[in-house]
Amino acid sequence: MIEIVAQSEAMREVLRVAERAAASDANILVTGESGAGKDALALYLHSRSHRATQPFIKIDCATLPSELLEAELFGHERGAFTGAGDARPGRIEAAHKGTLVLDEIAHLTRDAQAKLLRVIERREFERLGGRRTIRVDARLIALTNVDLEAAVVRRSFREDLYYRLNVVHIHVPPLRHRHEDLPKIARDLLKTYAAKHGRRVSGISSETLVVLKSYDFPGNVRELANTIERAVVIAAGARIEAEDLPEALRMAVMTKEQAKRRRTLAEVEADYIRETLAAARGNKSEAARVLGISRKNLYEKLARYKAGSIEGMRDEGGGMNKNE
Repeated sequence: MIEIVAQSEAMREVLRVAERAAASDANILVTGESGAGKDALALYLHSRSHRATQPFIKIDCATLPSELLEAELFGHERGAFTGAGDARPGRIEAAHKGTLVLDEIAHLTRDAQAKLLRVIERREFERLGGRRTIRVDARLIALTNVDLEAAVVRRSFREDLYYRLNVVHIHVPPLRHRHEDLPKIARDLLKTYAAKHGRRVSGISSETLVVLKSYDFPGNVRELANTIERAVVIAAGARIEAEDLPEALRMAVMTKEQAKRRRTLAEVEADYIRETLAAARGNKSEAARVLGISRKNLYEKLARYKAGSIEGMRDEGGGMNKNE
């Protein structure tokens, strides 16, 4: 049975919903960025359903041209179109009693959307070029990284189909929003790729984990997997070190850290005012003159930055006034 790392609260909430939804036959819409783990969640849902021993059929709607996608989904009879030899069942038919996963469902043509809606509502369809109605009982899970609500507004996606698919909606958060999960995912990937490549790499240094957790991973878990596999292949020792990570990744982390340390314009100005006041020995009129601003403007800046806590400040007449 497939397991999903869920040490972060965000993923624990995903699995709480998934556990309840898996026991039903409700259609599920899984959303999230590319590489976030939507495929793994679909398999998780299937493995915990009463259909777990039945077929798990997946089709990527984005990889097939529109003229072939319908044939893949619904199957075809002999001679249904040019090049159609013997009759062939489609993915929907193959998923009978099991689970059908439609990846990147936003890529379905309007015609295919209409036919899929009929399958959902009536549990029946015909193969391309066929007249025989085929009954089907399959649990549908749709995956997408597209905002389907926006697609409905643009009229590129049918509103009625959207609501039929969106009975249960589960959003898989990106890896950058669940950094608590990263160490366990990375170690699991390490075991997988060490075995795959026959490498005796068994650990990840603490410094490496710090770098990994500081990186945003725009490619999500898929990018992390690629990173760990590369590191396993090139690692010189028994564990992955920071230098085994791609240079681009390390540079991105370094740039991010430098940006965090870079002071804001307000911080620079506040420090300059403090230094000028100190050089003027607390004389605000003299400090305002050096700064090129009015004394009133200086007071406003002191209040804003709370920079006026210099002992022995003097007014323009040279009198000492600590409370000014």
